[in-house]
Amino acid sequence: MKSADPRLKKILGLLICALIAACSNTRFLPEGELLYTGTEVTVKDSVMKKKDRKALEKELKGLVRPIPNKSILGLRPKLYIYNIAGEPKKEKGFRHWLRNKVGEAPVLFSKVDLDYNADILQNYAENKGYFKTKVSADSTRSGKRAKSEFTVTPGPRYTIKSVTFPKDTLDSTDLDSTIARTQRRSLLKVGDGYDLDIIKDERERIDNRLKQKGYFFFNADYLKVQIDSTIGEHKVDLFVKVKSDTPEDAKKVYRINDIFIYPNYTRQRDTVGVDSTDVTYYNDFTIIDKKNLFKPRIFDRTMYFKKGDVYSRTNHNLTLNRLTNLGVFKFVKNDFKVVDDEEGTNLDAFYYLTPLPKKSIRVEVVGKTNSANYTGTELNVNWSNRNTFKGAELLQITAFGGLEVQVSGQNKGFNVYRVGGEANLVWPRFISPFKFESASGFMPKTKATLGYEYQMREQLYSLNSFKGSFSYLWKENVRKEHELKVTEVTYVNPGNITDLYRQRILEDETGTLEKVIQQQLIFGPVYSYTYTNTMRQRLKNTIYFKGTLDVAGTIAGFATGANVQKGDTTKVFGVPFSQYVKIEAEFRHYHKFNPNTQLASRVIFGYGYSYGNSGELPFIKQFFIGGTNSIRAFRARSIGPGTFYEDVPDDDFLPDQSGDVKLEMNTEVRQKLFSVVHGAAFIDAGNIWLRNNGTAENPKPGAKFTGKFMNELAVGTGLGLRFDLSFLVLRTDLAFPLRKPYLPEGDRWVLDQIDFGSGAWRKENLVFNLAIGYPF
Repeated sequence: MKSADPRLKKILGLLICALIAACSNTRFLPEGELLYTGTEVTVKDSVMKKKDRKALEKELKGLVRPIPNKSILGLRPKLYIYNIAGEPKKEKGFRHWLRNKVGEAPVLFSKVDLDYNADILQNYAENKGYFKTKVSADSTRSGKRAKSEFTVTPGPRYTIKSVTFPKDTLDSTDLDSTIARTQRRSLLKVGDGYDLDIIKDERERIDNRLKQKGYFFFNADYLKVQIDSTIGEHKVDLFVKVKSDTPEDAKKVYRINDIFIYPNYTRQRDTVGVDSTDVTYYNDFTIIDKKNLFKPRIFDRTMYFKKGDVYSRTNHNLTLNRLTNLGVFKFVKNDFKVVDDEEGTNLDAFYYLTPLPKKSIRVEVVGKTNSANYTGTELNVNWSNRNTFKGAELLQITAFGGLEVQVSGQNKGFNVYRVGGEANLVWPRFISPFKFESASGFMPKTKATLGYEYQMREQLYSLNSFKGSFSYLWKENVRKEHELKVTEVTYVNPGNITDLYRQRILEDETGTLEKVIQQQLIFGPVYSYTYTNTMRQRLKNTIYFKGTLDVAGTIAGFATGANVQKGDTTKVFGVPFSQYVKIEAEFRHYHKFNPNTQLASRVIFGYGYSYGNSGELPFIKQFFIGGTNSIRAFRARSIGPGTFYEDVPDDDFLPDQSGDVKLEMNTEVRQKLFSVVHGAAFIDAGNIWLRNNGTAENPKPGAKFTGKFMNELAVGTGLGLRFDLSFLVLRTDLAFPLRKPYLPEGDRWVLDQIDFGSGAWRKENLVFNLAIGYPF
């Protein structure tokens, strides 16, 4: 009989030690105390559907307090760390950090109040319509551990038989009629189960609707929903009413009277009682701006209220959002006062705006990684001039310099140095011969950009890049954002090409290296649309989508009739301009299992088509795959295109493989382990392709995108750690390939070749990635 594998013995030994460690947690407990290990809630109901019963049990279990120590596979590592750290002698140092930040104090059973928890469960069940619920509490003990047990016996759930709103008749008050007209969107539905939370939400819904109709002083507390549960058959009638003690002011519709704006308001002095010479009257606004800091017309674009308008909470919030979104005010304060006149239903609106400093300078040190597996740092110096031309414009001038190195991979030693600058001028409006109106709370913007970057790749070459753009940016709401670059111009000019790189170009049969240093001139419009609801923390499922359409050189190409296939290209300043259409879409989905566990997935698709003046996409616009933010089991830009593979010696640098088509899929499970440490397990798949198998001069067999593309995907998997330091997320991933598309068909899955004990296998396949931030 063969002896067990030594590695297996070690693993079993570690597991046994972990179990012993877990058991030893109880020996640290104070005398007479028990470790609280959790609760069990059982709902006894023979009528309720199993699915509903399990859901109710889960909801009730989440209400029991205290919450026991966190466990993983039955073990409580944070409690163990707390115990072995011992009592620190001082409130700082490693032991204090280990015990109180990483570890977790034991949750004692003596802290569990069974009667209090039983009352909480009973109250919750009855609020959900299970009237006459009975709850019994007990506990079970095993050694030095104890858990609570609750048995819930709910009565039949009451359902809604009818919902009655105030009448909308000639005899009804204006308030009752307005409430009656909100019934169509009521949250209270006949046949639904009684639910106190939904009743509260309904009161808030009606109140919000009344705020839209001018009822400025109304409040949800002025509404009541009477319940009649005596009609039998476990049903209830609901009656929505206005309380009899509701103040008269809350029953009136208010209109906007005068609008006063103080654009240079400070708390240190009262700016309200100023001399009349400080006042500017502009349309419906009275502007008190002694220093003449702002042009009055910006408030006409910002304010949603006009004199005589019925008060609306939506217009109220949109105005505040726009004033904040201008980016020139530090504080935005708003107040309404009832006008002392005969009607008593007019409001004067006051806006107190405290400006930010006009000029500021900010210095940033940034850690960054890119798709080529380079990690580095960058120093940014940003100078800002707010309200540049007194129209809330923002001028920003940035100078930057940085260094990027490859921590792992064949490109080590060929460091990248970057230096450059950029100027941006943003107007809080559309600059256009046509007038555009936006009903969004976000100000539409026009942005002009000019930039230059000098990039030197050590021992190889340097690139001079110039760019300029004129674009429009606007948001429909917090989830939907648009950007239209009416024109974007990019010019890349190489320089200082070393003999080493020239020699590699001569040896490169694919022509990839030569493309990197070609002159490039790109101009044309670019449109992108972004949708996301990831900011909604309470949702279990959130998504992110970004789609981009890049159309370069189209008008110029048609106008000149350029055709590279016929040898007829048009040059601008001696450089052929690029002509292509490129689309790219990225979709992400996030599913939260619980506050500490999440499944994150991503799909990217891209397609580029060159025509007219171009035989292929410019190098900087082509697609790449592999690396720290892509398929992590393969070096950056080393996959594809298709099944093509270029064998590069170990002492050489990798060429950047690029393509016209891209498909990438990623998914990873993210789990908080303890303190700032998070873990992840991931699978990545994808590839890039060309629209053909290269050219006659530079053939790339197997590179063409065909109907067999799914059989040409690279697949990798791995594990990672993330250190979330709030201001920085440091990410480490260790990955290895499962499928190599460049191997012969039938041999591409490499599972049977995995040998973690082989040094040669580890060197060839284990890929370590160091990055900053999450990959998606």
